Amino acid sequence: MIEAIAKCVAGLDVHKAIIVCTLLKEESDGQLSKKTKEFKAFRNDLKKLATWLTETEVELVVMESTGIYWKHPYEIIEDAGLKAYVVNARHIKNVPGRKTDVMDSEWLAELARCGLLRPSFIPPRDFREFKFANEIP
Repeated sequence: MIEAIAKCVAGLDVHKAIIVCTLLKEESDGQLSKKTKEFKAFRNDLKKLATWLTETEVELVVMESTGIYWKHPYEIIEDAGLKAYVVNARHIKNVPGRKTDVMDSEWLAELARCGLLRPSFIPPRDFREFKFANEIP
């Protein structure tokens, strides 16, 4: 069995309208607890997600780079001061077959817990928000 390097991690399966979050937390007695919650993709719901993750003292939040849908959750989590990884979906392929949003979020959390994910490069916010002088606002 692979040794865990993080005590509390969250895996997000991000979609256009919904986000499934699985939290894996190693309790003080060594037992692993798992909680899964669904959040809508609206800004207020994303803030609730970030608040919940902050309250659980999560060390790392990971999500797949699903089209453009990862951007808003990433920014909200970043604003909350949490460490977040956006990972390439090709690097985390699970066993093919029965696949659900909950299983995907659990798999992301398990890989993160064991330190098996490499984050994609996300430029700092000031570069992401950079506008060229000739761009229309």
